[in-house]
Amino acid sequence: MPEGPSVKMFHSVTCLFVGGVVQKATGSTRQICPEQLVGLKLQQCQAHGKKLYLGFTSAYRQECKDPGMVTVPTQSVSDPASVLILDDSRKQQVMDAGPQGGEQEEARGSFLLGQGLSTPQRERKWLQFHFGMFGSVRANEFSRANRANKRGNWQDPSPRLVLYFPGGQFLVFYNCRIYRCGSPASSHTSDILCPEFNRNLALQALQLAQPICYTLLNQHLFSGLGNIIKNEVLYLSAIHPMSLGCLLSVEKLQTLLDQVIQFSYGWLDNKLKGKGLKYHIYQQTQCPKGHAVERAEFGPPHGLQRATWWCPVCQPAVQ
Repeated sequence: MPEGPSVKMFHSVTCLFVGGVVQKATGSTRQICPEQLVGLKLQQCQAHGKKLYLGFTSAYRQECKDPGMVTVPTQSVSDPASVLILDDSRKQQVMDAGPQGGEQEEARGSFLLGQGLSTPQRERKWLQFHFGMFGSVRANEFSRANRANKRGNWQDPSPRLVLYFPGGQFLVFYNCRIYRCGSPASSHTSDILCPEFNRNLALQALQLAQPICYTLLNQHLFSGLGNIIKNEVLYLSAIHPMSLGCLLSVEKLQTLLDQVIQFSYGWLDNKLKGKGLKYHIYQQTQCPKGHAVERAEFGPPHGLQRATWWCPVCQPAVQ
């Protein structure tokens, strides 16, 4: 699935539509009814880890000078935002997904996570987007097939959700699960692309007596860090993926944290500039120094096993 830098890029695209009222909504999703978004105003968008959040309000609400208050027209108006209230089963799904971040200014200053902040959080109805392996967000264009499918047909990807705004503008969401949810939580301490990322807590987690590659993929500890970042930063830090964190020096773990942050922000910068990313070790057969790369599936017992690449010369095992 897309990792933190990709979701931050999706956020930068979606932010351009904040303030627009949905005039039409379509898509193949069965998790929400797209038509129920018609008439709602996209009030805010946030990105936390691997998830994107969109906050909607009724287009009939009017913001007043007092930032803590909203006014409603005197005539009786049905509020279309009310249809997005979260039911108990969906609420439990969101709670199980782990803690997420809240409103904040992006560290690199490229874009803001919060928009339309004069509307109280309780007045917003939120959608959470969890992207699959080929998930993406496009503005004013649809994705086109770049190869034939197994049947030999050139079939364009099917959008999960398309939001149409005034002036012929539209947003397209591909390969994602969409959930109704409450307002995103306010903690940023686990998000690797937030200035509030807590290095001390992360360092304590990395010192656990378990393989370091397990800890890095824990989204409660390193929100937004995925398999690509894991493989790359372990190589750049010269750490074997199955090294127990408790056997590594504090200096080594500090170096790993530096690489996590530097690599993630560097990848985000490349994406925002439309540049690709050249891998050092991920999906490679040789490391940059010419050594043969090994590959295996690693993961916690009874947990997800993830493809892992490492160089046995550059990343020696720690006994």
